[in-house]
Amino acid sequence: MNDYKTLLAQAGHYIDDQSGGIVPPIMPSVTFARDESLELIGDYVYSRYDNPTYRQLEKIFCELEGGEAALFFASGLAAIAAVFETVDMGEHITAPKIMYHGTVDWLKRISEKRNLGLTLFHPSDPDGLGASLKPGKTAIVWIESPINPSWEVLDIRRAADEAHAAGAILAVDCTAAPPVTTRALELGADIVFHSATKYLNGHSDLNAGVLVTREKTPRWDDIIDVRRLTGGLLGTFEAWLLLRGMRTLSIRYERASSNAMKIAQFLESHDAIDKVLYPGLPSHPSHDIACKQMSNGFGGMMSVQMKGGAEAARKFVSSVKVFVRATSLGGVESLIEHRRTVEGPHSQVPVNLIRLSVGIEDVDELIADLNQALLQL
Repeated sequence: MNDYKTLLAQAGHYIDDQSGGIVPPIMPSVTFARDESLELIGDYVYSRYDNPTYRQLEKIFCELEGGEAALFFASGLAAIAAVFETVDMGEHITAPKIMYHGTVDWLKRISEKRNLGLTLFHPSDPDGLGASLKPGKTAIVWIESPINPSWEVLDIRRAADEAHAAGAILAVDCTAAPPVTTRALELGADIVFHSATKYLNGHSDLNAGVLVTREKTPRWDDIIDVRRLTGGLLGTFEAWLLLRGMRTLSIRYERASSNAMKIAQFLESHDAIDKVLYPGLPSHPSHDIACKQMSNGFGGMMSVQMKGGAEAARKFVSSVKVFVRATSLGGVESLIEHRRTVEGPHSQVPVNLIRLSVGIEDVDELIADLNQALLQL
């Protein structure tokens, strides 16, 4: 299928060979039988290795991303950990200083415990990534696009060229830019990652992670071994829920993007707001790159910085009535949070920063809610 909207809505035009059912089934079995000759009846041994429930998901993801293979994990961090588990002692990793705090925490942990080199560059510096590389030693360059929670958009093609020139692979966290807007593999990335908990599922009711590779390599085989040996496999029911959620991904993403643009424009014009960080706004420093790398909208994620500092930011979040005060992103419901409170004392996020995940509700009601909260300041 050439159109991703059709691919998603029809779950890859799935039709069950035996029953004619149009919804892919769940295979809950943990183990799989052998015949009298002790040969496997099918292609599966044990669900910690693989399960037929993943087959349609893998097919859809590979077609969406333009990749050769996909792997599903029990959470986003399980997938991230599997990638970095393939880095050998003495090798080097480079990544942005500001990004999802769970990734930063994990990188710092393994760097200290396993004698891995780690350089964190500032994403606002266009030459920061290149300067952070150690040719011959850097194994993995990890970036986000857009970066959470500043929503800067790194040039994926340039990052890929710089990583490859240093002998490294490029892995891109596209959690906030699903393949209906950004296809990182086509821009030169070697592996694309999504916390499937977020936009891909879209209903805030499961944890999942996915990796898609441009081509099968020895490192990819190593990642497969890591998943098998550590047991970080996605449950079959969660895999089925993810496939169901993905069938509405395109319309959810477009609606959230449309809502977010209107909200960003409203907030940018308000006197209480110091800065709106949304890549769809011409004022955003990464707007030109976002226009090249993102299509069908700029997503539902934005951050705002309040003129009144931390006190104003916390009061604003406390005053909303329609937005839900919760962490996470990419669901159908709109969320708001004081990011420093969520990330904790080691956070490098400005104390006046609020993160919003805009959902698919009525946009006028969302704007009215933000407006009444701003009036409380």
